[in-house]
Amino acid sequence: MDRRIVRSRQMIMQAFIEMLGEQEFERVTIQGIADRANVNRGTVYLHFTDKYDLLEQSVDTYLVMLVNSCLSEEGPGVEVSHDLLIRAFAYLKEHASIYRVLINSKGTPTFRDRMTQMIKGNITVIVNEMKLEKDIHRDVLVQFLSISITGLIEWWVAESMPYTPEEMVEQMNNILKAKLELW
Repeated sequence: MDRRIVRSRQMIMQAFIEMLGEQEFERVTIQGIADRANVNRGTVYLHFTDKYDLLEQSVDTYLVMLVNSCLSEEGPGVEVSHDLLIRAFAYLKEHASIYRVLINSKGTPTFRDRMTQMIKGNITVIVNEMKLEKDIHRDVLVQFLSISITGLIEWWVAESMPYTPEEMVEQMNNILKAKLELW
């Protein structure tokens, strides 16, 4: 793809994310995005149908970037490793300004919902390979872990990342190892 096209798309998405950080999605306009990106309104429409398409493509782009940051040099694998999780948290920390907006954006749970679905898909593969106690339902465990991990990421980002990526992964590991008997 032509570098100018790639650059225009990046500038438009960056302007869009910046505006989402300042105002609710419904108040964001294509003209405002074009002005912020320093492009013509028509240029925005060359790349995106409307702001909803821009939202969807931005979510797709930033989720793919997050996933790609987690991959090891050997390529994708089924196993969730300690290092993979550290890479994910480190990437989120490095790009905090973008992901903070996407995760906490008022009125647009799209990114959070899609991230949860992505996590759920990966957790499902792992849980299906696990040997579980007979009284634990796989679907309940998958749902619990997916929402818990998403919530933990959301909290960590919203709280300005009070712990290092390594500490977060260690805490997750400790929690999963603990057998908490609450009731």
